[in-house]
Amino acid sequence: MTDEAFAKALTEMTRTLYNVCYSYLRNGCDREDAVQEALYRAWEKRSQLRDERYLSTWVIRILINECRNIQRKSRDTEELADIPVPPGADMKLHDAILKLPEKLRLPIVLYHMEGYRVKEIATILRIPQGTVKTRLAAGRRELKHKLSEEGFAIC
Repeated sequence: MTDEAFAKALTEMTRTLYNVCYSYLRNGCDREDAVQEALYRAWEKRSQLRDERYLSTWVIRILINECRNIQRKSRDTEELADIPVPPGADMKLHDAILKLPEKLRLPIVLYHMEGYRVKEIATILRIPQGTVKTRLAAGRRELKHKLSEEGFAIC
C-alpha cells in the first residue's frame, strides 16, 4: 500500500475512530488526543501491517489501546450530563448508550453505528464471536430496559 493510499484510508476512518473513542472516553480533549495518537502510531508503524484488508481492524485496535492508556492516566470523573451530544443524536439514547458498561457499549457502537460485522468486532476486541453476540444481545436488552424506564418509545 502506498503512503498516499494509506493516508487516504486513515482519513476516511476518522469518523469511525471518533465514534469508537466516544464509547471509551468522556472528555472531548482526551478523545481528540487518543485519535491523534492512534493515527500517528498507525502511520509510524504502517510497515508492520501485514494485510491491507485488516487496516481498519488494526487501527481501531491501536485506538482502543490508546484509549485505555488515557483512562489509566486520567481516570475521568466528568459527569455524563457534561458530555457533548453529537449533532442529530437523541439525548435519551445518547445517555443510555453512555451508561452501558464498557464491555457492552463498544460492541453496540461498532455494530450498530459503524456497521462492523460480528466477526470483525471479535477480531478488533480479541474475543470469540459468540462473546460478541452475547454482549450485543445483553447491550440491546439493557438499552431497551433503560429507555423504557425513561418513557422512550420502543418498537
